[in-house]
Amino acid sequence: MRIITLNLNGIRSAANKGFYKWLQNMQADVICLQEIKAQAENMTEEMHAPDGYYGNFHYAQKKGYSGVGIYSKQKPDVVNEGLGLEDIDVEGRYLECRFGNLAVISLYLPSGSSGEERQAFKFDVMARFMLHLEQLIKSGFEVVICGDWNIAHQEIDLKNFKGNKKNSGFLPEERAWMADILDRVGWVDVYRKLYPDTTDASYTWWSNRGQAWAKNVGWRIDYQIATPEFAKTAVEASIYKDERFSDHAPLIIDYKD
Repeated sequence: MRIITLNLNGIRSAANKGFYKWLQNMQADVICLQEIKAQAENMTEEMHAPDGYYGNFHYAQKKGYSGVGIYSKQKPDVVNEGLGLEDIDVEGRYLECRFGNLAVISLYLPSGSSGEERQAFKFDVMARFMLHLEQLIKSGFEVVICGDWNIAHQEIDLKNFKGNKKNSGFLPEERAWMADILDRVGWVDVYRKLYPDTTDASYTWWSNRGQAWAKNVGWRIDYQIATPEFAKTAVEASIYKDERFSDHAPLIIDYKD
């Protein structure tokens, strides 16, 4: 089973950069999308459901903002849009599709980089989402949460860790929250389970400032976080960098069927 996650930074922009042609060659079973930045009426038939896939989305109320989606070869048994928390759900940040005993979630956690108000909102979302994570791991489902978590967990997860210790995405509180998810609650960072020591090759996002992409000054902020038993089935992961569809790169993980 192949699962891909990618922050598109605009579904229409990614489409113009060849995303759908690439997708058809990837033979993925599930593709989780974040930051689609579109409403249903703005999207083509291919965007709604590429050939061979079902498409489900959780749109932001604000036009041209946020939004998540999931493409799947199999039609989901259940689709849950949002967390049931209005101030989070209006931003289109959570979509869950269930296939038998497996739940696949597309997640886009807020960024706090635009200022103190958004950082405060990010911390608030993290606190409430932790409660959901604690409940979800006890749900009886195998779960994989794919998406842009907007946090680099460890020093090996970004190039300039020394210079970013006071910046959103690498704040001590954010890193401690990620550690708590993994160490106390029991979730598994699937990429790190497979490749515990990878540094430069693990990055999934590069700033558009300067020459971050050219110099590989990146961050690993896109994850597949899974329940322990499902994480055990992971056999290989890769980050696709041969083409660029957005400022993020696709994270591809293959699991045993």
